[in-house]
Amino acid sequence: MSQESRTARIEARIAPETLAIVKRAAEMEGRSVSDFIVSAAQDAARRTIEDHAVIRLSVEDQARFVDLLLDPPEPSDALRRAKEAHEALIVETR
Repeated sequence: MSQESRTARIEARIAPETLAIVKRAAEMEGRSVSDFIVSAAQDAARRTIEDHAVIRLSVEDQARFVDLLLDPPEPSDALRRAKEAHEALIVETR
């Protein structure tokens, strides 16, 4: 990211020990502390967004999901009543 495109500023207070660790890591990568922190925050933000947007299933759950899609169970009485209520409210008002 070029300097010209940076228009916002954030400020944070951190413990001296944490700053020392961040400075050391930034130096190891040959980056400024600011660049290192922005990159780390961006990576963490992307992971957080992905974690909330993606549903991860175990192998067993994946198989169960596919089985239910390919061979769905018969609708329950409650689902049938809900469909009837929906049709009465929505379909009749069109």
